[in-house]
Amino acid sequence: MSETDTHPHQGQPVSTAGTPLEEADAAVVLLHGRGAMATGILELGGQLAIDNVAYLAPQAANNTWYPYSFMNHISTNEPHLTSALQLVDELLTEIADAGIPLENTMLIGFSQGGCLACEYMARNPKRYGGLAGLSAGLIGPRGTPWDYEGDLEGTPVFLGCSDSDPHIPLDRVEETTKILTDLGAEVDERIYRSMGHTVNEDEIDAVRDLVANLVA
Repeated sequence: MSETDTHPHQGQPVSTAGTPLEEADAAVVLLHGRGAMATGILELGGQLAIDNVAYLAPQAANNTWYPYSFMNHISTNEPHLTSALQLVDELLTEIADAGIPLENTMLIGFSQGGCLACEYMARNPKRYGGLAGLSAGLIGPRGTPWDYEGDLEGTPVFLGCSDSDPHIPLDRVEETTKILTDLGAEVDERIYRSMGHTVNEDEIDAVRDLVANLVA
């Protein structure tokens, strides 16, 4: 099996915007959805309009972080899921090496990328600058006995989703809120009526506030 087969996301390009990493006071990792491009979610950084923040958006191999639904058994999404989680870890290491502490670093993801962000933080609980899971939840089938250990130490988390999202069951968002809260996060969960699978202005405003707090 080739390196590409076992580590599909390693070596993929990372798009950047905002303040250069070496000059920034804070950093945000943006994770795109299934079938999307890094450059697309990077536009969110422009909408936030927060100074002194470096935005980094990695590109998934074949535009997809893992091949099947996040509600499938985790083994069906390997090795792509492990490779994606490793890529997030590599980016956070790069950010730390540039002198930006984890407390000033945030993960933002939409849909498949949001699920990846939630899963990474649950598996690696520490004090982060924040997490925004937009139409997202933890990864695994119904009945998954999540047994994460550690402490998110008050990390602010925003979870926004529709009550009728065709891809993200409402009960999974609620489960994710409970798990992250149990891990010590301060979770702001907002459920929007009949919104569908998208992002609204209220969510963007909430994310903007979290990013602004990174450099306050």
